[in-house]
Amino acid sequence: MNKKEILHTLELARKNSRKRKFNQTVDIIFNLKSIDLKKNKVDGFVTFPKAIKERKIGAFVDASLKDKAKEFCSVVVLKEEFPNYKNKKLAKKLAKQADFFIAQVTLMPQVASIFGRFLGPKGKMPNPKIGAVIAPNADLKQVTNDLKKTFRIEAKGGNIVKTLVGKEDNSDEEIASNILLVNEALVSILPKGNENIRNVILKLSMGMPIRIGETEEEIKKRLEVKNNENKKERKSEKKETKEIKKDEKA
Repeated sequence: MNKKEILHTLELARKNSRKRKFNQTVDIIFNLKSIDLKKNKVDGFVTFPKAIKERKIGAFVDASLKDKAKEFCSVVVLKEEFPNYKNKKLAKKLAKQADFFIAQVTLMPQVASIFGRFLGPKGKMPNPKIGAVIAPNADLKQVTNDLKKTFRIEAKGGNIVKTLVGKEDNSDEEIASNILLVNEALVSILPKGNENIRNVILKLSMGMPIRIGETEEEIKKRLEVKNNENKKERKSEKKETKEIKKDEKA
C-alpha cells in the first residue's frame, strides 16, 4: 500500500458516497489472514498529528496533581475517593465517562485492584505504552493532548481491525497520512507483518466500501451486480404481493 493508491481510493470513496447532512467519518478496515488471534493478540495504538474527534480523559491522582488534573481532564478521581468505587455501580459508571484514563505511577497498584475489572475489559486501564502512567511532575497538558489524538488498533470480532482515520472535511493528504500511520503501527504488531493482511478497505461511514487498489472498472461491475440483484428482489416482492392479494380475494 502506498500513498498514491490511498489517494486514488479516497477519490473513489468520495465519488461513490452520497452527500449527507453530517460530517461523515472515514474508516479503514484491515482484513487479516493466516493468524490465530488466540495465540497472537493484535492490540496496539496509533497517535495522529491532529485530533480527529472529541476525546475525554479520566485521571487517578493524589492531591499533588489535583489542580492540574482538573484543568486538563474531564473526570478526576482522587486517591482518598478510591474506596467509594468499591461500589460496582459507581465503578461501571466511571468506566463509561472517559475514552482513556491516566494514573500516577505510585497509585497504579490501587487502581489495578479497585478499577481493573471494570476498565480492563473496555481497554481503558492506564497504559504506560501511551504515556498514561505518569510521574508526579508530568506535563499533563502534553499527556492529555497526545491521548486525544490516540486510537486503539485491535482485532476483535473476527480477523478484522477497524479504526477511524479522519472526517469527511479533512483533506485527502491528512487522511492518507493517517492511514499510513495506522498501517505502520499494525504491521509492527502482526507476527508476519504485511503477510498477515489480506486486504484493506476504505469507506465513508455511510458510503460504499472500496478496497485499496481497486479500479473504477471493478467498482462499476460491483454496482451493476448489486443493481441487478436489487431489481430481482423488487420483482420477487411484487410477485409475492400479487399472490397475497389473489389469496385474499379467493
